[in-house]
Amino acid sequence: MFKNLKAKIREIAISAVRLAEETLGSNKGKEKKALAIEYIVSHLPIVAPLQKLIAMLLSSFIDDAVEFAVHYMNEGGFNGTNK
Repeated sequence: MFKNLKAKIREIAISAVRLAEETLGSNKGKEKKALAIEYIVSHLPIVAPLQKLIAMLLSSFIDDAVEFAVHYMNEGGFNGTNK
């Protein structure tokens, strides 16, 4: 179960980081990360009452997924130059 959930989190993280960047712009790293994490948790493919519990269990993985997505974006991944 967690393997599929982790793959989904990685996928959602890219959209979450893109949304945070578009919404908050530059120089707001802490706020953007919080917004991205909130977005990921709210889009987890599990019932709402369990989302926060799963988010707590996978918090370090979610943090890593956000950092990966940030790196992906910085390398040009959102504009089609990196796949």
